[in-house]
Amino acid sequence: MDEKQLYGNNDSMTVEELKQRFENALKECPIIAILRGITPEEVEKVCCFFAETGIKLLEIPLNTPRALECIAIAAKSIAPGQIVGAGTVLTPKNVRDVRKAGGKFIISPNTDTVVIQETKSCGLLSMPGCFTVSEAFVAQSAGADFLKLFPVGSIGAGYIKDIKAVVKAPFIAVGGVTLSNMPDFLKCCNGVGIGSALYKPGKCWDDFCRDTENFVKAARNR
Repeated sequence: MDEKQLYGNNDSMTVEELKQRFENALKECPIIAILRGITPEEVEKVCCFFAETGIKLLEIPLNTPRALECIAIAAKSIAPGQIVGAGTVLTPKNVRDVRKAGGKFIISPNTDTVVIQETKSCGLLSMPGCFTVSEAFVAQSAGADFLKLFPVGSIGAGYIKDIKAVVKAPFIAVGGVTLSNMPDFLKCCNGVGIGSALYKPGKCWDDFCRDTENFVKAARNR
């Protein structure tokens, strides 16, 4: 596969249009599917199933082998309304590589103002990871569009409610979101990121389909 074929999906869209599309996707189904460890051979099938069940936001972490290839395939395979982006983005070069591959949003585990600024310069959505009020304010000042509160599993939704008393920003809860605690997180967050509870390498296809359908149903019935 030559570079033009691999990295050819960069349709023209303003940042405002992209953010509106992202927000609309969260309203329809407030789940970002984290596909850590997915293979290029699986991407199209998984994207198609997510489209059928209603998940529109797909994150492929860069610590996945052949991650950029997977992002490029996903960018060509997604259905209308779906958006693919990258996670575990740690450097400005990572940001440029993701943009070249067709990714539209950048998610990091940490708050790095250089990465946030490069993301905005590339016309992509920025979602840095933060845990404290100080990190949240730093991320906002640098231009972040959404704040990934990570990890949330051990702290619960009450912590997010406390932070939101002073930080006025859209939050995404990530790290330890389950079927049982997701409704509480969705009461105070715009969405949740779900990884191995949805997809993990080697998971039986039937189990993957069942778990996906259960999460989507719970998210819509919250």
